[in-house]
Amino acid sequence: MAAHSRTARYLTHPQVLIDPLVDVPGWSLSEVGHARVVQVSRTQSELSRTTQVISSCEIKAVQTAQPLATAMGVRVKSHPDMHENDRSATGFLPPEEFETVADQFFAQPQASVRGWERAVDAQTRIVRAVMACVSETDAGDILFVGHGGVGTLLFCALSNLPIDRRYDQGPGGGGNWFQFHLDTMKPSHGWRPMEELASS
Repeated sequence: MAAHSRTARYLTHPQVLIDPLVDVPGWSLSEVGHARVVQVSRTQSELSRTTQVISSCEIKAVQTAQPLATAMGVRVKSHPDMHENDRSATGFLPPEEFETVADQFFAQPQASVRGWERAVDAQTRIVRAVMACVSETDAGDILFVGHGGVGTLLFCALSNLPIDRRYDQGPGGGGNWFQFHLDTMKPSHGWRPMEELASS
């Protein structure tokens, strides 16, 4: 029997409870976000060979990773360099203004837009973190749980594509994933809704 091709999946946290009075890294999942995670954790067939769950340290990512890891009988390992792009210079921005600045973040990857971490630096950071985790694991699949911005930067890097928001997970509040094979480190498909992890 042929050996199973080891796979890594990058999953973004789903919908969050937006609170302008709380720093963005401290936001939690909303009821909708929690419900989506619970649904997948109960029927996570695509994740059945997962032996490592590696999460961003941000609360919303950990709240996504933990139920999935528990369902698979594995522990969550947090990685400090998997956080979302650093937007602390502006803090909370109203949705319309945020989208405008996010567009600029992707369109000007070499620039610090409004004091945000540069896209090129965030990309280097997330790629380095993922590669380090992959090098430490030699059995089973890996599930990375993180964020849409750096997830898109990772997808672009692994796909040998320029940084461009056209490759973003799109609207809808998050909760999407892509996968890449660990022998090639190339994505096998683009973003898909997390519910597809439980669909087969």
